[in-house]
Amino acid sequence: MKKNIPNILSVLRMVLAPVFLVMYVQDEVIWRALSVAVFAVAAITDFFDGYLARYYGVESDFGVFIDPLADKFLTFAGFFCLPFLNEELFPWWAVGVIVGRDVCITILRMVANRKKKKMETRFSAKAKTTVQMVFLYAVLLAGVFIGSDVNFEFVIDGFFQSVILYYAMLFVTALTLYSGIEYVWVNRSLFKS
Repeated sequence: MKKNIPNILSVLRMVLAPVFLVMYVQDEVIWRALSVAVFAVAAITDFFDGYLARYYGVESDFGVFIDPLADKFLTFAGFFCLPFLNEELFPWWAVGVIVGRDVCITILRMVANRKKKKMETRFSAKAKTTVQMVFLYAVLLAGVFIGSDVNFEFVIDGFFQSVILYYAMLFVTALTLYSGIEYVWVNRSLFKS
């Protein structure tokens, strides 16, 4: 049973991602607040599945495949919520670039696995993940209070009416695209027959 816990946590993350998405796009503050809690629980499972796999020494090919895939589900769900908050600040084309990059890299990983080769990870990919998650947490949490009756609502409204978030979204999109191009370039040997 212990050896299955990491994979169960990864699958749980995949299940929680659409639950979070459906809850977050509701208009009521309570649903958005609960959805952020769901997002946090799902994100925590990412830490524990890797930790438990190493602790029990039960890393598997399935786990190596399902863990990053579950991460993608959660990240995609987070980015899909953003245009519902403000489509001008978080345009769909930017979300499409971010999702498209990750889908392409996931396919590349599958090709590498079939060829029994390991893809080389670059610093830009790790930086991309960190920047994406910090950006998502900040925006999703602030988005909970849009249109709500809270003491600091003017701060939240000002946050979403400024151009800061638009340029932050452009930066995240550019970094994501750059890391994808670098991934393909560094691992170009995978395309050789």
